[in-house]
Amino acid sequence: MPYNEPSPLEVKVLTRRFGLADSASLDTYLATGGYEALKKALGMTPGEIIEEVKLSNLRGRGGAGFPAGTKWGFVPRDSARPKYVVANGDEGEPGTCKDRLLMEYDPHQLIEGMAIAGLAVGAHAGYIYVRGEFRYIIRILERAVEEARGRGYLGGNILGSGFGFEVYVQSGAGSYECGEESALLESLEGRRGVPRIRPPFPAVSGAFQSPTVLNNIETYSAVPAIIREGGAAFAALGTPRNGGTRLFCLSGHLNKPGVYELPMGFNLLRMIHEVGGGIPGGKRLKAVIPGGSSCPVLKAEECDIAMDFDSLAKAKSMLGSGGVVVMDEDTCMVQAARRIMEFYAHESCGWCVPCREGTNWLRRLLRRFHAGEGSRSDIDLIGDVARNILGRTFCPLGDAAAMPTIAFVEKFRDEFEAHLEGRPCPFEGRRREVPAP
Repeated sequence: MPYNEPSPLEVKVLTRRFGLADSASLDTYLATGGYEALKKALGMTPGEIIEEVKLSNLRGRGGAGFPAGTKWGFVPRDSARPKYVVANGDEGEPGTCKDRLLMEYDPHQLIEGMAIAGLAVGAHAGYIYVRGEFRYIIRILERAVEEARGRGYLGGNILGSGFGFEVYVQSGAGSYECGEESALLESLEGRRGVPRIRPPFPAVSGAFQSPTVLNNIETYSAVPAIIREGGAAFAALGTPRNGGTRLFCLSGHLNKPGVYELPMGFNLLRMIHEVGGGIPGGKRLKAVIPGGSSCPVLKAEECDIAMDFDSLAKAKSMLGSGGVVVMDEDTCMVQAARRIMEFYAHESCGWCVPCREGTNWLRRLLRRFHAGEGSRSDIDLIGDVARNILGRTFCPLGDAAAMPTIAFVEKFRDEFEAHLEGRPCPFEGRRREVPAP
């Protein structure tokens, strides 16, 4: 069972098998409509499959929110090299914990979605790249692949159609950097997981220098429902340009933290109070990180907002990977910024100077500030260093560190000022720890 009780406000599409006995088995999957979408897709042309995904308004669930159907359409139809489908199961974004549930409780849904993607782009092999710490999930996935192959849903001649598709499970080494698609591909090929310079993009030159479709686990897991029920039906569950449902990871100061599947565009305040059960002790809401630690923080007065990519972009934040971190009135925002920067400085691969040096500089500044040893000029310096990282790195890790830092300084400058002149943290004693993002 998932670790949280479901909410009556959920719309179960990707998680509809969660809670069923032996939900990861092929027999359970087939008994609940599994692989019917693949059978349907085998009778469609590649162009028809891609158009259905475009119609669904499915956008990448890994963080960037790029339209999945458009990405698939970038793969060249004619290629002298083989094509590949790669699933990003690294899930290293602090605050995010939903892909592991999809792999653990419904692995065949992922496999079916990847096979349909293979049909759409003409690929005959797929790789599920899994974070190295998820050893138990790797065993579940490998068992599911063997089941699917043994019953004809994978292999050289799927269901007698003449179409062949194989899936392989590949473990990473537990690096946040490998959540970035080009670093993931480097790691998949057996090299150090550092980013590639782009272009070329993976659709043209990805895995093994071949055309590649690379999407998040949740993105592929949505594909069977889109093909089975139709792209329009999936799109209707969400908001314009933001189709379907989304798995939101609610953590922090909540009575009912957990992973919930809700329609795209669900109101954030309703999510906190009606789905997450509100804030313990009747305390006031102070801030929310809406999509994982890389997303700019929202103040309490900004939280009456639709949780979709476009609405949060207008609010100068991001939906990201769906990690909703809730912070109450006793949270020290300087400490929250420091803890986030501790993570990014540790996880920087060191490939480029702005990220390698900039994240360590910010970490030292924020440590000093939270200890009450900062100066007034440090407040502006923190913002300046972050802005000089932004947009100047090979991959988005530098931006992921800079954007939340800029937002913390701009929106909670008064708290930074309260730490000045040798004064220790003014929140000390009220709560020694902030929620881990």
